[in-house]
Amino acid sequence: MEGSTRTEEKPIISVSQTTPEDIEGLQNVHFRTWLATYPNAEHGVTEDDIKAKFEEWHTPEDTARRKQTVAAPKSGEMHLVAKDAGKVVGFCRARRGDQENELVALYVLPEYQGQGVGSALWSRAAETLDLTKDTVLYAAEYNKNAIAFYEHLGFKDTGERTTDETLRMKSGSIIPEIKMVLKGTR
Repeated sequence: MEGSTRTEEKPIISVSQTTPEDIEGLQNVHFRTWLATYPNAEHGVTEDDIKAKFEEWHTPEDTARRKQTVAAPKSGEMHLVAKDAGKVVGFCRARRGDQENELVALYVLPEYQGQGVGSALWSRAAETLDLTKDTVLYAAEYNKNAIAFYEHLGFKDTGERTTDETLRMKSGSIIPEIKMVLKGTR
């Protein structure tokens, strides 16, 4: 049609508690975001490393355990999914602790990033955290997009750098992380 321009409609995202039926979709988001984000030549992390890590993490036994975990979460833990027309497009896991909160994971499919999905997940998680206490998270030090997103939410780089053995790849490389904190209001 002459004179008209097509505009992309922003998806209508729903955020809800994760159910056992969401786990396969959640694992897909986890794998696809890692594959798009974490291979890094400077740090020696390859696509093969990411694929191997996910073979290790997403066994049928692990899938069954995750389904049990979301069906009966521990006190203070929340597991959230973001969906577009029933399709899992993001997820968040957070923990309310005695001394501090932790944003354990927040992942959004690459094609949904920058559309408010991460903010919606964080907003819902924050509703159940005790924001009078500090909230900490760890991000890959070379994941500049995530770091900028967390800074937009108010998190600050603590200057602390860590290496977590669970992030050791088959090549021997480890994804280096930075610790960020959102100061509590107390």
